[in-house]
Amino acid sequence: MNENITEKQAYFDAYNRRTHLIGRLGLTVGLILLIAAPFAMGSVLQAMPDYGAFLKGFAQIAVVYIPSCVVEFLIYTPMLGAGGSYLAFITGNLINMKIPCAVNARDIAGTKMGTPENEIISTLSIAASSLVTTLVILLGVLLLIPLRPILEAEVLQPAFNNVVPALFGAMAFTYFRKGKKWVVIPLVLMTVLFMAVPGLIANVGTLMIISGIVTIAEAWLDFRKKKAALAVEAGADSAAEEESSCR
Repeated sequence: MNENITEKQAYFDAYNRRTHLIGRLGLTVGLILLIAAPFAMGSVLQAMPDYGAFLKGFAQIAVVYIPSCVVEFLIYTPMLGAGGSYLAFITGNLINMKIPCAVNARDIAGTKMGTPENEIISTLSIAASSLVTTLVILLGVLLLIPLRPILEAEVLQPAFNNVVPALFGAMAFTYFRKGKKWVVIPLVLMTVLFMAVPGLIANVGTLMIISGIVTIAEAWLDFRKKKAALAVEAGADSAAEEESSCR
């Protein structure tokens, strides 16, 4: 038994080392291509931007997106594992596609975060999602002209505008019903904030941290309350046993 566990752990460690090697190489190549492509086109077409204006614009965007990127990395990496994280961050569209796909696959397979099984399930599900997304995009490009009258139909616009809320509403419900008493305060707080200040949607990464802190604080207080109740109950039982033994 111990030999099987040791062999399994050794194989998983080797798998992780290969995953990190391939993942880092892939991310490096991907970043170089993403950054080099617009500059290469600008150089060939002799339409390079003013670097002062470019850096100024980049700084304004970075202030908003860098905190969000850090938050996404800290939140999603434990959910996806190494392989899933590399695939998800290089292919993008985490919130709309990759995270729901990985979470659904994990629920179907019955795996838990932090386990080798979850690592493999997340990697396979995100790889499948990426391939399906690429296929759908390819079909969309080929069928864009024939389907244009349907896609631009006025009656369908409300549906297209609510795809993401519908997706996350359905996915969130499965988690909300598991911890209803911890959901109410963060949900009401975030709803009121977004209704009062719609511009906060641009800072969703920061607000995720706030709602996460609120939820963790609620869970911690509930844990302390239950622990104190158990201690009182244990003390009462001990006192009852002592009284019974004295009789």
